[in-house]
This record gives sequence, structure tokens and C-alpha cells, in this order.
Amino acid sequence: MSPVDSLKVELGIRSYPILIADGLLGRPEIFEQHLRARELLIVSNTTVAPLYLPTLAASLGKRRVVEVILPDGEAHKTLANASRVLDVLIANRLARDCAVLALGGGVVGDLAGFAAACYQRGVDFVQLPTTLLAQVDSAVGGKTGVNHAGGKNLIGAFHQPVLVVADTATLATLPARELRAGLAEVIKYGLIADPALFAWLEDHLAELLAGDPAALAHIIRRSCEIKAAVVGRDEREQGERALLNLGHTFGHAIESATAYRDWLHGEAVGAGLVMAAAASTACGLLPQAEAERVRQLVKRAGLPTRIDSVMPAVALEHMRIDKKVQGGRLRLVLLRRIGEAFVTADYPPEALTRTLATHFGGAG
Repeated sequence: MSPVDSLKVELGIRSYPILIADGLLGRPEIFEQHLRARELLIVSNTTVAPLYLPTLAASLGKRRVVEVILPDGEAHKTLANASRVLDVLIANRLARDCAVLALGGGVVGDLAGFAAACYQRGVDFVQLPTTLLAQVDSAVGGKTGVNHAGGKNLIGAFHQPVLVVADTATLATLPARELRAGLAEVIKYGLIADPALFAWLEDHLAELLAGDPAALAHIIRRSCEIKAAVVGRDEREQGERALLNLGHTFGHAIESATAYRDWLHGEAVGAGLVMAAAASTACGLLPQAEAERVRQLVKRAGLPTRIDSVMPAVALEHMRIDKKVQGGRLRLVLLRRIGEAFVTADYPPEALTRTLATHFGGAG
């Protein structure tokens, strides 16, 4: 039995543990120790549920368990499906001391967390991430929400989980494309806060792409450490936490412009990281050699570095409804160097125009 690696998101009375180890979903003592609710709603999807729901259910003992299984995919992260989860909670008369368990990737976690935030003005919520992207990023920090035709995550709430259980064994069934998508968020952490992590990724990428358990455990732990520290200092994105959106303004525009059909979230973020680095160089901030390191790592990870199917003007239109727009100004997360990011609305407009023209459709 693997030892459990544990760290904590420090948020006062809302602090919670992140548990990382192989086989956690099959360990009843984990849930007996950390989960107080006796009535549970498990939210999963049609891909993950057949693989891991029986194991999880067996670990929950004699608690009352209700299940709702959603279609798989970003296109289903909608208000209608959140309403479906709420309908199940209400139909089964689950009380305010229940808990909602999200078994799946970022879509399941975001949607289930949003339903938990809304139901009776907030019930306990547990993240059980089964994708690399969710284990390193979306399961931690309490951002919940659903997409709208007008943009990504425009409807949502901050609602912290009471527990995050990252069972690394679930990554063994993760498709290679999903694994690569998760690496985009890890690259992001190196870019905003840890140049040593970025260099480690450059040296160990082949091991990660091959699914090496030790390498994966290392990046999950380090990514969670970085995000937990940032969230602990800025829970509701009043300042520093916005750095975690490096590449996401471009990435969200890619997703919404393609109706969430063509690209996984991590793929769009990967392209967005390249664009953020290019924009930083165009602003005279990031040396060209460092921007090229970003592009090369993203490319080696099997992620897109440009998007030909979206025209620059369309991308800009979608970026203008990003949540970081303030006072009509689009703020960007830019890089001074690998490991140092900042948020600003004070950049030359032509730097953004040039970046869009060279990384979206119509470029030479």
C-alpha cells in the first residue's frame, strides 16, 4: 500500500487536505477519516463511472449514496447539466449536511462544485480528480462553474472543497491526449513561479509522456504546492491568483470560438502559453530565447502552438469578454522571464495584434 502524500490548502476554517497516492479510491479509511457527511451524491460521467465508481462506492461503507452520470466532454459543462444535478439533489431530499462528490476530470469537478455551491446555499464538496489536468490544477482552489455560449466559465462561484483525493492510479487509464493536455497546466506553474520546475520538465518530458508513476507523482505534488500557496494568499483572485490564468485568456478564446468541440482545455492552454510568451516578447519583456524555450516545450509535449481554425479578429472578440477585463481594458498575464509573471493592462496594443496575427488563422 502506497504511503499517502498530504498537503493542505490554508484557508482558516475552510482549510482542507490534498491527498496524493496510488489506489486512494479503494481505501475506505481515507473517507472514514476525512468525510463527515453520511448522505452523498456522486457526480461522474459516462467514461469515468464504469472504471472507478464501483471502487469508490465500496469505499464509502454504509452511507446513503445517490449517483448522477453526465455525458463526457467540455460541451456538456452547461447550466442545463448543473440544473440536472440540482434536480437529483432535490428529488432525493438530500439534507444540508450532505456532500457532493465529483469523480472525474475538470468538467465534472467544476460542474459538481457549482451545483454544491448553489444547493441550499452551499453543501460540502469533495474533489476526486481522475485526469492529470484536474489533479494538478482544477480540483484545487475552489473555482466552480459552467460555460455559456458567450464564453468560458462565465457562470460560477468560489466554493472550496472539504477534501481533494488524487488517486494517481487513475492516470493509468487516461488517454495519451488527455495526459498531454494536463501537462500544459504543469508547464504554466513553472512559467509563473518555478523556473527549476520548467527546467525539470524540459529534462524529464519523455518520462511523463510515457506515464512514469514517479515522474507524474512529482509534478502533481509540486503543482499542488504552488497552487495551494497562491490560493492561500488570494482565495478570490483579487491579485496574485490571477497569475494562474497565464495562457488562459488566449486559451478560453480558442475554446469558446470553436464551441468547445475541437480542443481540450489543456490543448487550448498550451497554445495560449506560447501566445502569452510571444506577446511578452513583443512587449520587450521576455527574451526571444526564453519564448522559444516555451514554444519548444509545448510542442514537445504534443500540444498545439498555433490555431489555424480561428481568425485573429474572432479570437480578439472572444478575449474581450474574458473575466480579467476591467474598465473596458483587457488585462493579460505576461512574463518577464521564465518563473516570473505579472498581470497588466498596460501593454502596447500592437503587441497583442501582432501576437494574434502570427498565431491564429491567416498567418503565414
